[in-house]
Amino acid sequence: MSDLDGLLELIPVGDIAKQFGISESVAEGAVKQILPTLVGGLAANAKDEKGAQSLEKALTKHTGALSGKKTVSEIDTTDGEKIVSNVFGDKKNDVVKAVASKSGEADESLIAKILPIVAPIVLAWVASQFFNKKEETASKTTEAASGGGIGDIIGGLVSSKEGQDMIGGLLGGLLGGGKK
Repeated sequence: MSDLDGLLELIPVGDIAKQFGISESVAEGAVKQILPTLVGGLAANAKDEKGAQSLEKALTKHTGALSGKKTVSEIDTTDGEKIVSNVFGDKKNDVVKAVASKSGEADESLIAKILPIVAPIVLAWVASQFFNKKEETASKTTEAASGGGIGDIIGGLVSSKEGQDMIGGLLGGLLGGGKK
């Protein structure tokens, strides 16, 4: 199972489907496009020192927030909106449009509604992975983990086939993922 599959299991797909009056397959298809998009956005932000520092600060706020699958009503979608805006900036609408074009049955409106539900879960998951790795690193060496640690965690997700397809195609042009 890829890390994205494990992350998918934390998303309340059935609850999302009920909330928006869509089938679970449509909700799952949308979430499967959103996950690598969010992870790719985080990866793009973590590439420079300022972005990595900002991401680590955001991760600190989401440490311990992951305690099993939540219902949509338990998710802070206001926080999710902030996360989406911080991750994609002025490219948010372009990203929503691109994700909708790839997801098939989910339109831009639905993608825009699901993104802030999924974003806090993704950030909480990355926070749990990052801080667990940081603790392991600290116990093995006196060097503190840095933004490279964030890059390593996100890189593991981005290196999956789904992540590579998303970064290379959809997000490459929008967020600079294809630049060298």
